[in-house]
Amino acid sequence: QVQLVESGGGLVQAGGSLRLSCAASRSIFSGNTMAWYRQAPGKQRDMVATITRGYSTNYDDSVKGRFTISRDNAKNTVYLQMNSLKTEDTAVYYCNRNPPPAQYLLDSWGQGTQVTVSS
Repeated sequence: QVQLVESGGGLVQAGGSLRLSCAASRSIFSGNTMAWYRQAPGKQRDMVATITRGYSTNYDDSVKGRFTISRDNAKNTVYLQMNSLKTEDTAVYYCNRNPPPAQYLLDSWGQGTQVTVSS
Protein backbone atom coordinates (compact mmCIF):
# COMPACT_ATOMS: atom_id res chain seq x y z
CA GLN A 1 0.00 0.00 0.00
CA VAL A 2 1.32 3.41 -0.97
CA GLN A 3 1.85 5.71 1.96
CA LEU A 4 2.84 9.33 1.70
CA VAL A 5 2.71 11.66 4.68
CA GLU A 6 3.45 15.31 4.02
CA SER A 7 4.07 17.77 6.86
CA GLY A 8 5.58 21.13 7.66
CA GLY A 9 3.13 23.48 6.01
CA GLY A 10 1.64 26.51 7.68
CA LEU A 11 0.99 30.22 7.51
CA VAL A 12 3.98 32.44 6.84
CA GLN A 13 4.52 36.01 5.75
CA ALA A 14 5.95 36.81 2.36
CA GLY A 15 9.72 36.55 2.46
CA GLY A 16 9.62 33.85 5.11
CA SER A 17 10.68 30.21 5.00
CA LEU A 18 9.19 26.78 5.54
CA ARG A 19 10.58 23.27 5.36
CA LEU A 20 8.30 20.51 4.15
CA SER A 21 8.87 16.83 4.84
CA CYS A 22 7.40 13.77 3.19
CA ALA A 23 7.70 10.29 4.64
CA ALA A 24 7.10 7.72 1.94
CA SER A 25 6.64 3.99 1.93
CA ARG A 26 9.62 2.07 0.66
CA SER A 27 7.64 0.77 -2.30
CA ILE A 28 7.26 4.26 -3.72
CA PHE A 29 10.52 5.82 -2.55
CA SER A 30 13.20 3.26 -3.16
CA GLY A 31 15.00 3.74 -6.44
CA ASN A 32 12.53 6.28 -7.78
CA THR A 33 12.78 9.89 -8.71
CA MET A 34 10.72 11.80 -6.15
CA ALA A 35 9.04 15.14 -6.57
CA TRP A 36 7.06 17.84 -4.89
CA TYR A 37 3.87 19.08 -6.53
CA ARG A 38 1.50 21.86 -5.61
CA GLN A 39 -2.08 22.73 -6.33
CA ALA A 40 -3.61 26.14 -5.79
CA PRO A 41 -7.41 26.53 -5.58
CA GLY A 42 -8.99 26.19 -9.01
CA LYS A 43 -5.71 25.28 -10.68
CA GLN A 44 -4.08 22.10 -11.84
CA ARG A 45 -1.51 20.20 -9.84
CA ASP A 46 1.96 21.21 -11.04
CA MET A 47 5.44 19.87 -10.48
CA VAL A 48 7.63 22.09 -8.29
CA ALA A 49 10.87 20.12 -7.98
CA THR A 50 12.27 16.66 -8.62
CA ILE A 51 15.21 14.67 -7.26
CA THR A 52 16.60 11.44 -8.62
CA ARG A 53 17.88 8.59 -6.47
CA GLY A 54 21.34 9.90 -7.35
CA TYR A 55 20.43 13.37 -6.01
CA SER A 56 20.17 15.20 -9.33
CA THR A 57 17.58 17.96 -9.01
CA ASN A 58 15.31 19.94 -11.27
CA TYR A 59 13.07 22.90 -10.50
CA ASP A 60 10.18 24.74 -12.03
CA ASP A 61 11.30 28.19 -13.14
CA SER A 62 8.97 29.84 -10.64
CA VAL A 63 10.91 28.44 -7.66
CA LYS A 64 14.48 28.29 -8.93
CA GLY A 65 16.89 29.90 -6.52
CA ARG A 66 14.31 29.90 -3.70
CA PHE A 67 13.40 26.23 -3.13
CA THR A 68 15.71 23.29 -2.49
CA ILE A 69 14.66 19.66 -2.71
CA SER A 70 16.60 16.94 -0.91
CA ARG A 71 16.15 13.33 0.11
CA ASP A 72 17.31 10.94 2.78
CA ASN A 73 17.39 7.50 1.21
CA ALA A 74 17.91 5.81 4.58
CA LYS A 75 14.73 7.35 5.95
CA ASN A 76 12.60 7.19 2.78
CA THR A 77 12.00 10.91 3.22
CA VAL A 78 12.06 13.83 0.83
CA TYR A 79 12.26 17.47 1.89
CA LEU A 80 11.50 20.85 0.38
CA GLN A 81 13.21 23.89 1.83
CA MET A 82 11.29 26.97 0.76
CA ASN A 83 12.86 30.40 1.18
CA SER A 84 11.80 33.87 0.07
CA LEU A 85 8.22 32.74 -0.10
CA LYS A 86 5.77 34.68 -2.23
CA THR A 87 1.99 34.91 -2.03
CA GLU A 88 1.78 32.97 -5.29
CA ASP A 89 3.42 29.99 -3.54
CA THR A 90 0.18 29.49 -1.61
CA ALA A 91 -1.08 25.99 -2.39
CA VAL A 92 -1.45 22.47 -1.07
CA TYR A 93 1.87 20.71 -1.49
CA TYR A 94 2.13 17.00 -2.26
CA CYS A 95 5.03 14.66 -2.73
CA ASN A 96 5.08 11.58 -4.93
CA ARG A 97 7.21 9.74 -7.41
CA ASN A 98 7.94 11.24 -10.79
CA PRO A 99 6.24 10.74 -13.12
CA PRO A 100 3.27 10.81 -10.78
CA PRO A 101 0.21 8.59 -10.69
CA ALA A 102 -3.00 10.01 -12.08
CA GLN A 103 -4.53 12.59 -9.77
CA TYR A 104 -7.85 10.74 -9.63
CA LEU A 105 -6.12 7.75 -8.01
CA LEU A 106 -6.69 9.17 -4.56
CA ASP A 107 -5.14 6.18 -2.76
CA SER A 108 -1.86 6.93 -4.57
CA TRP A 109 -1.54 10.38 -3.04
CA GLY A 110 -1.08 11.68 0.48
CA GLN A 111 -3.23 14.29 2.13
CA GLY A 112 -0.86 17.11 1.25
CA THR A 113 0.21 19.99 3.44
CA GLN A 114 -1.21 23.49 3.15
CA VAL A 115 1.17 26.38 2.64
CA THR A 116 -0.31 29.85 2.95
CA VAL A 117 1.82 32.93 2.32
CA SER A 118 0.38 36.24 3.42
CA SER A 119 1.37 39.63 2.09
